[in-house]
Amino acid sequence: MARAGYKVFDSDMHCVEPPDLWERYIDPRYRERAPRSSEFAFRNAVVYMELEQRLMPWFDPVGPDGRPLPSVLPSAQVRTAVRQAMEQRPESRSLERFQQSRFADFSRRGWSVDTQLEAMETEGVDVTVVFPTSGLLALAVDDLEPGFANAVARAYNNWLYDYMKGAPGRMFGAAMVSPHSVEDAVRETHRAVKELGFKAIFLRPNPVHGRQWYDPAYDALWKACTELNIPVVFHEGVGSHLPQAGSRFGNNIFLRHVACHSMEMMYAAMAFCGGGVLAKHPALRVGFFEGNCSWVPWLLHRMDEHWEIELGVSHQQLPEPPSHYFRRQCVVSVEADEDFVAHVIEHMGADNIVFSTDWPHPDSRYPQAVERLLEIPLSESARRRLLWENCARFYGWSE
Repeated sequence: MARAGYKVFDSDMHCVEPPDLWERYIDPRYRERAPRSSEFAFRNAVVYMELEQRLMPWFDPVGPDGRPLPSVLPSAQVRTAVRQAMEQRPESRSLERFQQSRFADFSRRGWSVDTQLEAMETEGVDVTVVFPTSGLLALAVDDLEPGFANAVARAYNNWLYDYMKGAPGRMFGAAMVSPHSVEDAVRETHRAVKELGFKAIFLRPNPVHGRQWYDPAYDALWKACTELNIPVVFHEGVGSHLPQAGSRFGNNIFLRHVACHSMEMMYAAMAFCGGGVLAKHPALRVGFFEGNCSWVPWLLHRMDEHWEIELGVSHQQLPEPPSHYFRRQCVVSVEADEDFVAHVIEHMGADNIVFSTDWPHPDSRYPQAVERLLEIPLSESARRRLLWENCARFYGWSE
């Protein structure tokens, strides 16, 4: 398959997990404590993001141990707004928009793997790596008991493995691992790669237990990823019981969402490039996804300025400027309509940027994501790197 002559490797598509995933897949010892959501939420999840209210897909979730997770609006208010728009007010413009939604048919069909394959065909995507939707919140609690947190991650990975059986050679998994125990994360990383065939692990960028990513406690995880030749991907999601950029805005989803994705990626990039992780682990590959790419030149410039004058760090501690490590070991994802990518490429080249449709989340440009990227005035070489070559290299893909 090719779109306008270009092969397409989507660095970041999403599944929409069934509400009983963890109840079905988790270790029976933890079943009563498993995360869950309602059937109502699942069947209509991302479709609601097309409504006037612009709700998020993980409204009304119940997190680990039965604790409600932060949502855009109080769950009762969310349910009322949605039901009024869809059921009680059939004349409303919201209902009409629901019926015409980009994702309505996928939702009615239960978000099966076939719906995702259909979306890939529509966009012209050849291969993708799959990330969660509600699963982005599953471990976003600071004080989870480590064994339980690992069971949550293991259950999701087992479900995703079964889900992707319907798309052999087209979809590959990014494994959920728990930062609540580095030892458990290392074991699950090995299992996910060796037994399940996954291509990466993912973490939220928010610190757990106040521990920064350059803490030596994480060295065993970075070493495992290096030995297994897989990357670490950081992927944020709005809503968390962990420290999160934008949380000061409370229920203002507009400002929270603007802040959290890009700013948390910046924090993670600072920890890896300026905190010495990549200097210590020179073969480790790291991705910063769904937070735009336009911030990268500015942040690298600012870190390099501080490094040059040895402000708080000596050249003995960090032998090369932070930008050196980013260029050598990192990628960042570009949104389909992020026109500023042309300026990023002008400044630092096209080797560190990968493409994402972000299907089926609200800011996805599906079904014209690839088409929209191709409208940006880039060279043919840059397009090939963004759409295929960089992502294939990052994930260690070989045909």
